[in-house]
Amino acid sequence: MALYFSKGSPVKDFLELKCCTIHAMEIEIAASKVNRYASIESGDTLEVVERPNGGLSVVLADGQTTGKGAKTISSMVVRKIISLLAEGIRDGAAARAASDYLFTERGGKVSACLHILSMDFHSNTIVITRNSPTPVFVIRDEKIEQIDSTSSPIGTSRNIRPTIAEIPLEGGITIILFTDGLLHAGETAGAQMDIRTSLESLLEEEDPSAQVVADQLLAQAVRLDQNRPNDDMSVVVLHVSPRELDSVRRMNIHLPVPGIYMRK
Repeated sequence: MALYFSKGSPVKDFLELKCCTIHAMEIEIAASKVNRYASIESGDTLEVVERPNGGLSVVLADGQTTGKGAKTISSMVVRKIISLLAEGIRDGAAARAASDYLFTERGGKVSACLHILSMDFHSNTIVITRNSPTPVFVIRDEKIEQIDSTSSPIGTSRNIRPTIAEIPLEGGITIILFTDGLLHAGETAGAQMDIRTSLESLLEEEDPSAQVVADQLLAQAVRLDQNRPNDDMSVVVLHVSPRELDSVRRMNIHLPVPGIYMRK
C-alpha cells in the first residue's frame, strides 16, 4: 500500500515565509506491509487521518501475537486514536486514552505497540509519538539519527505514557518507522536485519522516493526470513521534498487482492 499527499504553493499550509521568500514543500508518505507467512490477516493496522488544524497523521499499531486476534486489537487501538485526532486531541493525549481504553476493554491482558507520525501545519513540526520498543529513524542532511528512548506498549496498565519527539517540518527530512517484524527479520535463520546499514546503502542512490525506501527495506526483511515472514511486517516512510508544485492533493493506493474465481 502506498499513500502520497501533495499540495502546492497556493495553499498556506505548505508555505513557509522567511525574509520575504516563499518555500514550497511536498510531503510523500509510503507504506509497505506483508502478513506473517501462512497467516490470512495481519496483526498490524495502518490508517491516515487529516488533522482539523492542518496536517496529516499516520497511525500504526501492532497487536499482541498475530492473526485475527492481533488484528482485532490493533484495529481497536487505531480506530480510537483516529477518532480522537480528528476531533483535535493532541497525539500524546490520544495515545494515553487509547491505552486506557485497551486496558479497560481487555483487563490489561493484551498489549499493542503504537506509532503516531504527524505533520502539524499549525506548528510547522513533525511529531513522532511512540509506545513501542521499536526505534524510529530520522534522516536529515544525509545523517541518520535513531530515536530509541525507552517506551512501553499500551494496554497493560493505566497511565502508560508515550515518548514524544518533535522536529521542524522542513525539506530534506526522511522518517522511517516500522513494526518489530522488520526489526527481528532473519533471527530464526541466524541472520540479522541491520536497518541503519540498509538505509546508508539506500542513501547512495540519488534521492530515492519514500516508496522505494519502504519497498526495499521490506524486501530485504522478507529475504532474511527466507521468503516466509516470521511475523507481520509494516514499514512507513515519510519524505519531505523542497519543490514547487501545483495545488492538487494526490493519493495513490496499491492493494493486492486474493485470487478470485470468476465464471467464464
